[in-house]
Amino acid sequence: MTLGLYLVRRLAVSFALIAAVFFGMLMLFEIVEMVRRLGGGATPMAEILWLSLLHVPATFYEILPLLTILASMTFVLGLARSSELVVVRGAGRSAMRMLREPFLATLLFGALLVAGFNPLVASATRAYQDRLAGLQSPDQQTQISLEGAAVWMRQGDAQGQTVIRAQSVDADGLGFRHVTFLSFDRDTGVPLIRIEADHARLDPGSWHLEGAKRWDLLADNPERAAQSFDNFDLPSDLTGERIRESFARAGTLSVWDLPDFIHALDRAGLSSRPHRAQFQAELALPFLMAAMLMVGAVLNFRHTRAGGTGTRILMTVLAGFALFFLRNFAQVLGENGQIPLSLAIWTPPVASMLLALGILLHLEDG
Repeated sequence: MTLGLYLVRRLAVSFALIAAVFFGMLMLFEIVEMVRRLGGGATPMAEILWLSLLHVPATFYEILPLLTILASMTFVLGLARSSELVVVRGAGRSAMRMLREPFLATLLFGALLVAGFNPLVASATRAYQDRLAGLQSPDQQTQISLEGAAVWMRQGDAQGQTVIRAQSVDADGLGFRHVTFLSFDRDTGVPLIRIEADHARLDPGSWHLEGAKRWDLLADNPERAAQSFDNFDLPSDLTGERIRESFARAGTLSVWDLPDFIHALDRAGLSSRPHRAQFQAELALPFLMAAMLMVGAVLNFRHTRAGGTGTRILMTVLAGFALFFLRNFAQVLGENGQIPLSLAIWTPPVASMLLALGILLHLEDG
């Protein structure tokens, strides 16, 4: 037990050092990018630093598996360099037993990250998007959200903002039923026009409404002045791609909010596969980190005097990037419906564990 805690502490120190280095690098790159996008004197440097600090955790959270394999490699190479690896093996500890406590600690740490750090990352991402939108022109702001079974959208133009509510959405994401449009004045925020339609279709550059009724809310009697149309076109800068992208931003939702949002997407008739894939990927993250730990460890279970340390480091880094790429590639296939979601999300961590276990058994028997 004492040895296991010592190994876990060594692994934690390695992970903390690597995480600090990568977080600092990401922060530096993000500050440079923010200065390029928002620089020029209009945005204070303090605001740029705060936006960078809000945006970096999302990228940092995505590369946690890569940090784990690098920490595992550093951990094992440190033991080998100080000859502690030889002492542990000479004391009768097998490689599998030696990795038991670090493996369980990585699983627990990954679970704590998903349960605690993931909501913080989601909150920081939402705050980043809100503050960045506040720095943009109101004419460029477009927002799409779900509440209950309805779809809420907002589009901006030179005249003002238009809030759109649809009761349901067609399968292609471009057709909406029982739609209400409410336009507001750009300067005063006073409602100007209300339009209700039985069906609305989003075409390039405009909404095509069927069974529409239009009220001029500035008239003395809006109901008496209301107009009905069998077909009516309303200009719009929204696109189907923008709508789908807005619903696909699962990174702004914490793992605790994803199940309810998935149910809301299903009720509204929209595809929830990207969010289902994201939810399962969050659940699989602790196992992926544990698999990366095993891969990084077994590829470096040799004393430094045996030579080939540079080659093993290169192999470990390449293996980490390969597994990380395959995991993301499989997740994309799952989101697109090419392969079942469970197979896409859980195959990379399970396959990585089996691969590491096979190498480990080969080394133990050899």
